[in-house]
Amino acid sequence: MDRQDACPTEFNPRDAGPAPYLNYRPLTPEEQDLPPLAELLAKVAENSVSSSLETQALSYAIAHLVPHHMAEVRQVKEPLIIKTIAAVKERLTKEIMYWDIRSVELQAQEAAGRINARLNSGKARQRTDELEARLHKRLAELAQERQFSPLTPVVLGGALIMPAGLFAKSSKSSEVLKTSELSLQEKQRVEQAAMQAVMSAERQLGYQPVDVGHENRGYDIESTAPDKPLRFIEVKGKLSDKPTVTITRNEILTALNKPAAWILALVQVPPEPDAPCDIRYLRHPFSHEPDFATVSVTFDFKKLWELGGLTI
Repeated sequence: MDRQDACPTEFNPRDAGPAPYLNYRPLTPEEQDLPPLAELLAKVAENSVSSSLETQALSYAIAHLVPHHMAEVRQVKEPLIIKTIAAVKERLTKEIMYWDIRSVELQAQEAAGRINARLNSGKARQRTDELEARLHKRLAELAQERQFSPLTPVVLGGALIMPAGLFAKSSKSSEVLKTSELSLQEKQRVEQAAMQAVMSAERQLGYQPVDVGHENRGYDIESTAPDKPLRFIEVKGKLSDKPTVTITRNEILTALNKPAAWILALVQVPPEPDAPCDIRYLRHPFSHEPDFATVSVTFDFKKLWELGGLTI
């Protein structure tokens, strides 16, 4: 990048998920002094750049994140409110009818000279009026609860993420990168094969999967179907000779925050490129949040596989 483009003022915002940067580490003092990073950090620290970033973040949140959050809240809260309204009407209406009839009966007894010392028609009518006022007040409160109104989002902080390749300046680092190219290519093949297998399985189940793995949301696939709940699927593919699988803290937190929607898809990828993959789905795989300093957790793939169920 040239000097003018080292710190752009216009960006393409996107949803990064609940905790997307937990797998990264802070820059060391030596790395902060590397050009052009030092100049870039200085420009980011300027008030004008910070204000521009905050404005764009707020605009994106208002236009995209808030409506999505409101839709989720409404989907959960509105059926509960409607159910509560029906229950309140049924219970209080029955009580109102009872005391209304009771007041008429007591009034007739009083006209015939039979006066009830413990309860008269006036008290029964008062009870009816109190219940009617209580009904109207409670229904008004529930009507207000149905009028969802979002608050203005607040930007609490930000992070500048730098690629590791930017710091691979030494000959030693370059040599390490060269020797790891083969393993990286194989890892990418396994990941792509696993994603394609799960996407195909979702389509066979009647869902429409979308790959969102590059957005760091804590899952790789969003899968939708008419009249069915949204599914968040984290895909973990492995070769048969790999005994463990690593799951990041961000993915575990997302699974705990959305337990009904989050699914862990385990995929066994064969060494042959064209061979079919074996897939199992695992729901509610985690019971507690990892420690704050935990970056990722390594699991026994075989034990997770035994807990999973077949997709089809």
